[in-house]
Amino acid sequence: MGIFKWFTDDKKKNLDQGLARTKENVFQKLTRVIAGKSKVDDEVLDDLEEMLISSDVGVTTTLRIIERIEARVSRDKFMNTDELDRILREEISSLLAENNTADQDELPFPVASGPYVIMVVGVNGVGKTTTIGKLAYQYRVAGKKVILGAADTFRAAAIEQLEIWSQRAGVPLIKQKMGSDPASVSFDTVKSAVAQQADVVIIDTAGRLHNKVNLMNELTKIRNVMKKVIPEAPHEVLLVLDGSTGQNAFEQAKQFTAATEVTALALTKLDGTAKGGVVIGISDQFKIPVRYIGIGEKIEDLQLFNKTAFVESLFGPPQ
Repeated sequence: MGIFKWFTDDKKKNLDQGLARTKENVFQKLTRVIAGKSKVDDEVLDDLEEMLISSDVGVTTTLRIIERIEARVSRDKFMNTDELDRILREEISSLLAENNTADQDELPFPVASGPYVIMVVGVNGVGKTTTIGKLAYQYRVAGKKVILGAADTFRAAAIEQLEIWSQRAGVPLIKQKMGSDPASVSFDTVKSAVAQQADVVIIDTAGRLHNKVNLMNELTKIRNVMKKVIPEAPHEVLLVLDGSTGQNAFEQAKQFTAATEVTALALTKLDGTAKGGVVIGISDQFKIPVRYIGIGEKIEDLQLFNKTAFVESLFGPPQ
């Protein structure tokens, strides 16, 4: 169940601008791949493979794309290089669709009654707190009553930053002092949300990766205490990754998906990088839908991920 129409012309324009560096990178490399060639042959496919890997799509996903294109070339016997643009966009869209990444144009709000609980995970510095603040703001603008929970209690700065974003978003924050039990904060937040008849709860968590066992235990404990209040909670576990880090984002996704059940991804900082291909690779390799992408600093610059619009922004409108 959605709650309001999202993908406007202005959103598409912002997406185009945010992905401009990635688009330029992809176009330049694709142009070099097909320069002087008339058909898609082994040499073109080898060059295309190198192009995709260097665009941070990832080796595994790149090989999957190449295999699919090889199958089409084999089936059709002859394929012009002019068709490569269309084929690439089709295969990338297909991969994203297979990973349940839909053309989203409405904020998710799947619960019939009671608070919709989102637990947000990710390492420090990826834009986790910013993403929470922007998401809270957009739910509030959509008419939902939102409460934030500051369960990253290991850094005083984390609580302070989330408090700043709660003020910007115009939503209340449940917090305790630094060093408090994160599960206790989460429990208090969800309990308060039920008492106040809130619609959406967003829980921040600590972004530590130095000890995966401790991380797993902590996230499991947070989930368990929330279930004491709302048995279905959390309804979503959102992993925030910094898209500008390229392959490092893959490693973070690997660590967090091992530590807890991640149900959706948010890729941030795509406006400042040419590494937007990481969106395709991470979604494909971890079989987790991309829910949001960050393409700017403004509070409105967290966008619901629309795979059709994303591919169009990378390759331009279909010819």
